[in-house]
Amino acid sequence: MRLDKFLKVSRLIKRRTLAKQVADQGRITINGNKAKASSVVEVGDELTIQFGQKNVTIQINMLKEAVKKDEVDMLYKVIKEEPIK
Repeated sequence: MRLDKFLKVSRLIKRRTLAKQVADQGRITINGNKAKASSVVEVGDELTIQFGQKNVTIQINMLKEAVKKDEVDMLYKVIKEEPIK
């Protein structure tokens, strides 16, 4: 699944166009490598996303094309949140 689509489906970022912009700015890494919006994510990948003044690292547990609001927590697990120094 494409990175921008996963971020939208998982509701980490609300709109796919916004997810594309964040990725194009270099604020997302997949397993330590800079990611583009078109990068393919797979189960087990670690994403680090820079949200404002903090970095959030998540691990992908499941990929689905469409998810209900109450099932979103099954898609990923937050590993750590740390402020940017």
